[in-house]
Amino acid sequence: MMQVMQAIPNPLFVLEMANNHMGDVDHGLAVIRAFGEVCREFPFSFAFKLQYRDLDSFIHPAAKGRDDIKYVKRFSETRLNRTDFDHLVQEMRDNGFLTMATPFDEASVDVIESQDLDFIKIASCSFTDWPLLERVAHSDKPIIGSTAGANLEEMDRVVSFLMHRNKEFAILHCVGEYPTAEKDMHLAQIDFLHDRYPGVRIGFSTHEDPNNTEIIKLAIAKGATIFEKHVGLPTPQYPLNNYSASPEQCSAWLKAAIEAKAVCGIGDARHPPNPRETASLQSLRRGVFVRHPVAKGQVLHPEDIYFAFPPHDGQFTANDWSKYAVFTAHTDIATDAPVTPTNARQEDRRAKIWEIAQRVKTLLDDSHIVVPGSADLEISHHYGLDEFERTGLVLITVVNRGYCKKLLVSLPGQEHPEQWHNEKEETFHILRGEVHLRLNGNLQICNPGDVVTVEPGVRHAFVSPTGSVIEEISTTHNGGDSFYVDEKINQNKSRKTLLTFWMV
Repeated sequence: MMQVMQAIPNPLFVLEMANNHMGDVDHGLAVIRAFGEVCREFPFSFAFKLQYRDLDSFIHPAAKGRDDIKYVKRFSETRLNRTDFDHLVQEMRDNGFLTMATPFDEASVDVIESQDLDFIKIASCSFTDWPLLERVAHSDKPIIGSTAGANLEEMDRVVSFLMHRNKEFAILHCVGEYPTAEKDMHLAQIDFLHDRYPGVRIGFSTHEDPNNTEIIKLAIAKGATIFEKHVGLPTPQYPLNNYSASPEQCSAWLKAAIEAKAVCGIGDARHPPNPRETASLQSLRRGVFVRHPVAKGQVLHPEDIYFAFPPHDGQFTANDWSKYAVFTAHTDIATDAPVTPTNARQEDRRAKIWEIAQRVKTLLDDSHIVVPGSADLEISHHYGLDEFERTGLVLITVVNRGYCKKLLVSLPGQEHPEQWHNEKEETFHILRGEVHLRLNGNLQICNPGDVVTVEPGVRHAFVSPTGSVIEEISTTHNGGDSFYVDEKINQNKSRKTLLTFWMV
């Protein structure tokens, strides 16, 4: 299991200032305050992010002062000192933001630690900067990394690197194109990252046109839980670039996120029932009606009822009728009348069936008996489920072809009533427990390792004081070839319950 990101809220929206403070600390403070006003209106957690470079060592000596090199010029012109950055960080905290910075060199990680920022961000261009990653890994800060431009092998290596150092981390799908055209967004990469790195928080670092509010909706629907966006505050002196959002654009972006989360709804569990949906579906179901007069106290069987549309308000429907449900009339019910909670009691036997299956599974586990996961489980409750503890048997069919193999499981003290087969010959191999077996009325005590053959026509019954597992090997089992001495059992058409997916 991958390392799950626990240290940050879910979801988290990261506002990236980058160099949009323009090297003007007062403008940077104004940016933080403006977006503080925006973010206070939304029920999310927010972080503000800076970028740190130790320019004296970051820029090569020969490149210093070179205005013809784009990024050297930008970084130099927007340079702030440590005191300036401290002011910006304090303003972030004063406005309720979590704090984050992207270091582009090892010295900048020192600054992050001394400021005690909440998170360290790894830029896409530094995603495989191994000296920087080694320094970041020595910090106790949670790490969020962008993956723009990284190939699959590089992503695997970075994820493995962080996992093996037991770091708390998240990775962001990112496209390093500013702004990013819609055709280049590749939002399905969010699915890919979720599938490849289960348990790792996956987010989205976005660089689309700031007026686009559809991309955030799709990213939320894809399951991203961390969102990063460049922001800025336009002024006559400092116009915005074409990928940074103004406060108004950021507000529209966050409103779109609210809408998307509302539409996506609950995704980590089944959503709660919608009363309007429930009422609509109920009105389209077939109701349960009785074919003939039913007396008080009578248990309803399939031959006693039919299903028809439209249902009456509040009546039982075909959706309530199953092999697990038992309906007992507690008043007389007239022909064609609806079966309702006012004239019949419904008992759901599902929990009882599941409890029996789990007891059988436990007994098999304790006996170190391995059962194929696809094997069907058959619960025989000869006199009804209420009497199963006294009389009953659980059969697990492993194979039934020209030959047949079953496991017969008896719970402690449980009896299997006397029966015979006209065609099937079977051999019992006792695997667990003490079995008191009667063949044509003659008792013999069987223990693990004993083998007994029961020929066609021989009446057999057994009880296990301790609980038992019997391996039955026989000729083909035919459903109509079991006959019980007690005619009540032969007439009980609901004496078996079958389960397929019971080994989970």
